[in-house]
Formats: sequence, C-alpha cells, structure tokens
Amino acid sequence: MNTATFTATPPLKGWSAYKQALPEDVLAALIVTVLLVPQSLAYALLAGLPPIAGVMASLLPIVAYALLGSSSTLAVGPVAVLAMLTAQAIGPVAQAHGVSASLVALVLSVEIGVVFLIAAALRLDVLAALLSAPVLHGFVNGASLAIALAQVPALLGLPIKGNTLPELWASAQAQPSLQPHAATLLMGGSALLLLWALRRWATPGLKALGLTPRAAQLWGRMAPMLVVTASIASIMLAPQAWTGVALAGAISLGDGLQFAPPWQAPLAVWQDLFTPALLLGLVAYVESLAVAESLAARRGEAISPRRELLGLGAANVAAGLSGAMPVTGGFSRSIVNFDAGARTRFAGLWTALFLGVAMATLGGYLAALPKAVLAATIFLAVLSLVDLHHFSTAWRYHRLEGGLMISVALATLFLGVEPALALGVLLSIVLLLQRTARPHWAEVGRLPGTEVFRNVRRHQVETLPHLLQVRVDESLVFTNTRWLADTLGQLVQQRTAVRHLVLMMPAVNFIDLSGLEGLQKLNDELRQRGVTLHLSELKGPVADRLKAGGLEQWLTGRVFLTEAEAWHALQAP
Repeated sequence: MNTATFTATPPLKGWSAYKQALPEDVLAALIVTVLLVPQSLAYALLAGLPPIAGVMASLLPIVAYALLGSSSTLAVGPVAVLAMLTAQAIGPVAQAHGVSASLVALVLSVEIGVVFLIAAALRLDVLAALLSAPVLHGFVNGASLAIALAQVPALLGLPIKGNTLPELWASAQAQPSLQPHAATLLMGGSALLLLWALRRWATPGLKALGLTPRAAQLWGRMAPMLVVTASIASIMLAPQAWTGVALAGAISLGDGLQFAPPWQAPLAVWQDLFTPALLLGLVAYVESLAVAESLAARRGEAISPRRELLGLGAANVAAGLSGAMPVTGGFSRSIVNFDAGARTRFAGLWTALFLGVAMATLGGYLAALPKAVLAATIFLAVLSLVDLHHFSTAWRYHRLEGGLMISVALATLFLGVEPALALGVLLSIVLLLQRTARPHWAEVGRLPGTEVFRNVRRHQVETLPHLLQVRVDESLVFTNTRWLADTLGQLVQQRTAVRHLVLMMPAVNFIDLSGLEGLQKLNDELRQRGVTLHLSELKGPVADRLKAGGLEQWLTGRVFLTEAEAWHALQAP
C-alpha cells in the first residue's frame, strides 16, 4: 500500500496537547471507523469466528493499547495474517476438546496477551529478531496467497474449507459434484471487480474532481464501505433475487457481551494453545512494531519496544475478556490513521467510541451483508501484501537467504503456519551457525606509502615473507573454534618462511571460553613450529576478557594497538 506523501504534524505531549489535538483526533477516528466496519467483519470471518468477534476486537483492545502503548498512530485491531493464524490455531483445539471456536479464541487472546506482558517484564523484545527478514517476508507472502486462495470458495458459493493448498484440494475432492452458486458468484464477482476498480481509479478520479491529494487518498481508501453499503441495499431491496447467498447475520453489541469467559475452558485447551500463542505473539509483535516504527520515523517520534509489548499485551488480554479475537497493529488502518492526521493515542479511544455507536445503531442492517462481499474485501486486501520483489532481491543478494524466503513461503502454503514459522526460525539459526562456523577472514598487507591494511586479493599491497597478517571478521565463539586452529594452522604450514602471525581483530566483538581455548591451542601449535602469535586492534571489552583469561601467561607474542604498529615492530626478519 502506498504511504503518505505529506509531512505529518509532530506528535504532542501532555493533557493540554490532547485538547489541542482533539479536532484532528476526532476526524481521524471517524475516517478509521468507516474503514474498520468491513475489516472487523471480514477478519472475523477469516478467523472462522462470528462477526461480533471482529467488532469486539476493535473496541476495548483499542482502549487498552491507548493507555499503555507508545505509538500515537498505530491502530490496533484484527488483521488478516493474524486472523488466518488464529483460524489454524483454534480449529483443531476446538474440535479435539469439543468446545466452541469462540471460546478457544478467547483463551488464545489471553495467552498471547500474557506472553506479551511476561516478555515486557523480562525485557525480551529482542526475541523479535528470531523472525529474520527472509522468514518474515516469506511468511507474509505465503500467508497472503493462502488467505486469498481460501476466499475463492466463498466467492463461488462453494462449501470448500481449508487454510492450506492440500486442505483446500482435499475438501474439493471430497465433493466432486459441486457447482458454483450463481447468485453468490454474481455478488462476489461484482464486489471484487468494483473494489478493484475503486482501488485503482478512485483516488486519481477524486483528484481530477479537485480534491487535494491527501483528501482524495483518504476518501479512496474508504471505498470498501461503499461496496458494503451497495451489497446490503441489493439484498434488502431484492431478497428474492439473491436467494441462497450466505449472509453475515445480525450483529448486536448486546450479543457480543454474552459470551463464555475464557476461564471456563478446560485446562487442556490452555495447554494446547501455549505453543500457538508463542508463535502468534511473535508474529503479531514483529508486524506491529514494524508498522509503528515506520510511521514514527516520519514524525521524529520515539517508539519504545517494551511499551509496545505492554500495549499489545493489555490489548489482547482485553480482547480475551471482552469476547474478541486476537489483535495487533494493522498496517492499512494505521496508515489511514496517520494520513487522517491523528496526533495522539486518544484517536484510538474515539475510534472505539464511534465504532460502538455505529454497531449499536447499524448492526441490524449488517445482517444483510453477503459473506461473498467480505471474502472479496479480504481477497484484495491480502493480495496487496504480496510483494515478489523481496524474493528477487533476496536471491540476488544471497542465494541461501533467498532460498530460505522461498522455503518459508511454500511451507506456509502447503504445510500451514506453525510448521512454516518453525522451519523458518530453524533454518535461520542454521544459517547463522553456518556463517559463524566459517567466518570471513582475509590475509592483509599494507597499501604502499600508508598505514592502511587491506585484503591482498583485492588490493595491490606490500607483504613481508616472514610476517603473515590475517584479519578476522567474526567473533570467536564455540561454533568456529575448530576453524580457528585448523585454517590458520594450515595456512602457516604452507608458508615455511613465516615467523610471525598477527591476528588483526577490529571486527571481533566477543570471545567466549571456547574461543579463548581455540586461541590458546593455535598459540601452542604455532610455538611448536617456531612461529610467534600476536594480536592487534583488540576492542576494550575483548582485551579485558583475554587478560582475565591469563593472556600474558600463554601468548607468545605481543598485543599491538594498531596493525601498523605490528608492521613496524616486526619488519625485521
């Protein structure tokens, strides 16, 4: 989705600032509410839950985040990828224990919230790094394609269910005589075509009519509500023409408050959802933090990762206690909130208020909303998240990381979310271990007439036959201890004239106990060959650790402040 092209007003602080920002916050809330109505219903449908679960996810969770979060523009609520994850997590558990999917969703929301709150208390926001860029891009693209494909049966009026390609295929094979429902196909196809046309031409058309670029962009993004209104009007004005078209059903805030609380779920349900809660929480946090930080960067606003954990944790606990599905920060709503001029988190409070009023007054009309229209809304929304450019960039940049991205995307499509994420994290760790196990190193020499040392394979440099200078470009840890002794030992063995080996270590940020023992082993092997080991350009913390490990007792050579100092000191054979 295209981002804003105007300079946003800087964020405000303090109660007087909230009053000053009131007009902008109220306007932004009104605009976001219009977008939120169809999204809330559509994402509840995607999660396999009643529409009211999506509505409730856009009420109290927003309030909870506003009280504890750190972003002034992040719009919290149900989102497409998290909705699909929710569907895959709650379905098997609900079936296994004979409880409703709605109750399982409430338990999942609370568990995700607790995971966030514990992570905030333990300052574990760094765990977001487990989802590396290849894993995240592969997962988002794969999940978006899976979500889009899963909407096709609803657009055709076919009772085919599934979240992965094998599940959809098996469901279709089990019902070989199925035929598309003509009225549903007409409704869903018309909505899909109209939504696509409005997405492509609404903003340029409004600009041509004289609206400012900002106003045209905002009104253009509210196009789904026009399609929703038109479909409801069609059903209400000509119900006979649309016989057999599945409808969303009546939505009442009163019904939303009548739900079984999560603590009524069996203990086994809580236990079975523990792992999914961890995975969903990780995905939700990474997605939300990325949105919050990208918008904050345009305002010069500081985002606190720990406060984001607190805000999202409170939002999900509030969701579980109010009959809602899991929530996180949504990209499309946050962009609209930002573009509309929201200046404080109070805009979220106004959004919740307006949505509550809208549901209380218009909920009855939404009973005539066709599910095919919601499927069309989801279909186009998630396809906008598919970006194949990431794959080509990753493949050109590093084949292994490109392969990782493709593997995660395919695993999401064919195996499901949990196996795909587990595979992605596992392969990321394998790649990390592979890189640290065989760290980059280079023999260096002096650029003539300077005190600069560079790779002998890339530059015309001066070298000395009795002096071997090697730059190590990775921390020395347990994964590469064997490499250290084997590779450098073989290198010295090939250079019979070498009497001094200098390890240039400006890129070494850490040496663990295994790395220390590896250096000691290398030192002992070199001493037996009549070669002296020296170190240069050690960072302060690294030098302190080596000294604590008895460096002065076991090192045969010296520690030089710079490589140039080593060059001059060891020039003589």
